[in-house]
Amino acid sequence: MTAKVISGKEIAHQIREELKAEVAQLSKKGIVPGLGVVLVGEDPASISYVTAKERACEDIGIFSDDNRLPADTSEEELLALVDKMNKDTKINGILVQLPLPDHIDEARVLLAIDPAKDVDGFHPMNVGKMVVGEKAFLPCTPHGVIQMIKRAGVELSGAEVVIVGRSNIVGKPLANLLIQKSDKGNATVTVCHTRTKDIAAHTRNADIVIAAVGRPNTITADMVKEGACVIDVGVNRVADATKKKGFRLVGDVDFEAVSEKAACITPVPGGVGPMTITMLLYNTVESAKMANGII
Repeated sequence: MTAKVISGKEIAHQIREELKAEVAQLSKKGIVPGLGVVLVGEDPASISYVTAKERACEDIGIFSDDNRLPADTSEEELLALVDKMNKDTKINGILVQLPLPDHIDEARVLLAIDPAKDVDGFHPMNVGKMVVGEKAFLPCTPHGVIQMIKRAGVELSGAEVVIVGRSNIVGKPLANLLIQKSDKGNATVTVCHTRTKDIAAHTRNADIVIAAVGRPNTITADMVKEGACVIDVGVNRVADATKKKGFRLVGDVDFEAVSEKAACITPVPGGVGPMTITMLLYNTVESAKMANGII
């Protein structure tokens, strides 16, 4: 068996085309969704990520208010900017790119964002609503993973799902979403982590394996049953002298070997990554609709 590759690029493109059409309809009513973006410092990965988000906004017609601040920006200055965006009716979503410099309290900044504009889905109020099944902005990567699974035609209802990783950004919210009584869930979920005695004993029984630990080759072929769906959330740099940059990106899954057993699998790069930005755009459009009483 050679696995079908689930292309995050292709699915993200589909969703962005849907959003572009929706934004065009909103513009006819005088509504332009707006995303406020804040980047503090010059971390190369953050700059690349924020630039990609800005381009994505432009592509589908979302207004992007870009704020690039020096690394020595004070916490008070950043909080003042967040407060300004909270009050700005042109801004429907606020994204403060993490990580922030060490002298700034990330938790305090995230708490300062109006939950109605928390399009990253990190505010405790939105997390709480998600947990109890109320309508809320869903964290972008977990929501993107679910969209990939569904659009690939993989059945979630009744499926045995094993998530390897328990972070607040991916593992925990994804587990919560997948167990809920909704079209995004109804799965039976097991969460494995660094203290799990035998991870392979769990993953071998899974219909769907989701790897989100940030360590190359965590999931190997002997850990996956024939015909499973394997979603690789990890992005890791490994040395590669044949590459101009001296490294290449790999996931948490041994892609080549696992592809011989799985029914479908996501690549790295080009898998989950493009979905994260896409679901941020989705949340921003949803926020604009809510702010204007459309939903």
